[in-house]
Amino acid sequence: MTDAQETTHVIAPTDSLGGAAPLLAADEPVPFEVYNETGAAPVLLVCDHASRFIPRALAGLGLSEAELCRHIAWDIGVADVTKGLARRLDAPAVLSHFSRLVVDPNRAIGDDTLVPADSDGVDVPGNHDVTPQARATRVAEFHAPYHGAVERALTALMGRHGAAALVSMHSFTPVMDGIERPWHVGILWDHDGRMAEPLMEVLRARGIAVGDNEPYSGHDVQGYTLRLHAEAHDLPNVLIEVRQDLIDTHHGAAEWVDVLGEALVRVLAGLGLRDGIPGA
Repeated sequence: MTDAQETTHVIAPTDSLGGAAPLLAADEPVPFEVYNETGAAPVLLVCDHASRFIPRALAGLGLSEAELCRHIAWDIGVADVTKGLARRLDAPAVLSHFSRLVVDPNRAIGDDTLVPADSDGVDVPGNHDVTPQARATRVAEFHAPYHGAVERALTALMGRHGAAALVSMHSFTPVMDGIERPWHVGILWDHDGRMAEPLMEVLRARGIAVGDNEPYSGHDVQGYTLRLHAEAHDLPNVLIEVRQDLIDTHHGAAEWVDVLGEALVRVLAGLGLRDGIPGA
């Protein structure tokens, strides 16, 4: 396998913003990254909360740099794990390039937490009194282009293989609302257990503490990206949450790439989706 390729794409034209001034400046990054775009495996990795980037026009949403480094702004460590898995599986990946505090790509457009006014007890001043037009601008510049990239990547995979799986990568903070979370990994799923159930079995056999729809549930708003893209095509899918203290270093991330990569190879092979995956 050759080194994974990173590609970027031009965002939607500003006339889609209904005349509103764009938030992204010309020198700022596009709202998503496509990594290893030509990967041979019939699986797409997506990472909704890969970045803590906030465009200059939003002035950090009124938060300090220290606050923006916390889990409230992004899923710490998961971008490294996602890219590592893309290399391990030779699979394409789509990663967001904006903070979920700008607009959360794992929320439906009408969800109350799409533009969160607070997160884990932290007030987000820049998200108070967001007008419908301002909300629509954030959706048009960030949320929609990201999901457009995911759908294009899935369409390409289906065209090449006739079948595909979708794996959504996240991470969770070890302590939330003062409560410790004992799981190493959470497996989130809704009604389709084709990937979730065997994946939990494989991980538990290794002595890993696995949460079944813990610390969040795929039945709830956290399953939006999977429902939007996987269920529309009846694709096997799963959302994987890794505890952040296990992957907040490059060494830790690499260890979990090995663990999850081995497990996913077995699960995908069991679904007949082994073509193009090294070692499958």
